[in-house]
Amino acid sequence: MGLFKYRRTEVENTGTLVPARRRELRLFEHHVGISFKNKRLLNLAFSHRSYANECGNIANNERLEFLGDSVLGLVVAEYLYLRLADKPEGELAKIKSFVVSEDSLAVIARNMKIDNFILIGKGEEYSGGRSKKALLADALEAIIGAYFLDRGFPHSRDFVLRFLVPEINTVLDDKHKKDYKTLLQELVQKKSKTYPKYILTKKTGPDHSKTFWMEVRVHERVLGTGSGKNKKEAEQTAAEMAYKVLSTANGSSRPRE
Repeated sequence: MGLFKYRRTEVENTGTLVPARRRELRLFEHHVGISFKNKRLLNLAFSHRSYANECGNIANNERLEFLGDSVLGLVVAEYLYLRLADKPEGELAKIKSFVVSEDSLAVIARNMKIDNFILIGKGEEYSGGRSKKALLADALEAIIGAYFLDRGFPHSRDFVLRFLVPEINTVLDDKHKKDYKTLLQELVQKKSKTYPKYILTKKTGPDHSKTFWMEVRVHERVLGTGSGKNKKEAEQTAAEMAYKVLSTANGSSRPRE
């Protein structure tokens, strides 16, 4: 009864689903190998807040994203718990944090071509919204939430594992993209009993396409610098340089690229 009430109050507030849009949604379903009973629920998962606001405050995908995030976390946690019986909680948490990270989900979303189907407002479109990692990752979580409501947990579990098991295997084989901020923090804490400090040194470019420049210091000594399209990306680049400097100086083994 709860799901039925949800569909009536929110899915019916997504506007008219015209035949052309239904064909687009079927194309997406065919591409990723799933099938929705309620196509409007899938369409809601693609409806970004910017699009909903421009259409007169219709429903958006944020509540589905909230639900999908929880479904995703449960599926991954269950899989890791059952498969990796010899791993302690700390290692399971590290693996899980990578495979459900924004970076990881955004790559998967692009492979699913979610950027081709998502509905965004004109302003968001102008600012490159279809390529934003956060927007893509959020849309993928919303689709997971929608599929859970439409088909139930067994189907949504199968869907999630189909695209995340390869990511888990990549981590287990140590071939994944490293989180150098975390690696650097752990190394600095172990060697110096302190924390790295990140400082924004400059910003360049127009508002819609800025480049951020960061440096990372330990005990006021600059160990790395880096740039990126946002502060987080620039911090990771700076942290990678600093980690490799400290690893070489301390004779530590560096992670494989």
